[in-house]
Amino acid sequence: MVHSNVKISIVTATFNSAATVSDTVSSVLNQTYPAFEYVIVDGLSTDDTLGVIERFAPEFESRGIKYTVVSEKDDGMYDAMNKGIKMCSGDIIGIINSDDWYEPDALMTVASAYEEEPFELFYADLRLVRPDGRSFIKHSRNRKYATSRDWNHPTTFIARSIYEKNLYLNDSIHDDYDLILRLKKEGIRTTVVRKVLANFRMAGVSHKRSITAAVSSIKEKYRIYRRNGYSRLYIIEPLLEEVGKLIIG
Repeated sequence: MVHSNVKISIVTATFNSAATVSDTVSSVLNQTYPAFEYVIVDGLSTDDTLGVIERFAPEFESRGIKYTVVSEKDDGMYDAMNKGIKMCSGDIIGIINSDDWYEPDALMTVASAYEEEPFELFYADLRLVRPDGRSFIKHSRNRKYATSRDWNHPTTFIARSIYEKNLYLNDSIHDDYDLILRLKKEGIRTTVVRKVLANFRMAGVSHKRSITAAVSSIKEKYRIYRRNGYSRLYIIEPLLEEVGKLIIG
């Protein structure tokens, strides 16, 4: 039985995402366990992103889900996420970007896991979808060895009490993983579920395929590992990850 008092807030940061944001918003609207509130932070889109988002407002209202849309200048994706997090009042906060979408039972799975054992950090498996429609599953794990290959941001849910003390630093495209490393060091209560809860379009900045982009990512991830107290041997981890991305495509 799911604890109906578990309040889950969802945040989406968006900019010029008219082509994909409908899938994202629909996936939140149509959850089998209703979101408590949905906060969308737009960075002054110049396409029809806001028009698409605003068309959903009556449906969210009819289902009793608080639907907040803010459009203003921001300092990048993680700044927008931080703004959205600060606006949330739920017990747990999930972040789904405007290129991605949840499976219908994602929030039900999260609420059930929280009822069984209250967590501070939660994540699960992710389906990665190529531009040609083919897909594969990136599985989740929780182990002492720190690797982003075990973790999936679109399936991540964090207790609001943790976010109140730990926001994104907003200095790198890998700020999401930096936060996970910081939380890992604190030893927070973590739950991992081996089930696909979200879908990720393989496009955008994090999936540029070039030697130059790979080298830049390796350097940045290594800097993040070192900043969080990991040994120099962790240079191997981003190296393996970026070589894998170049091979898989």
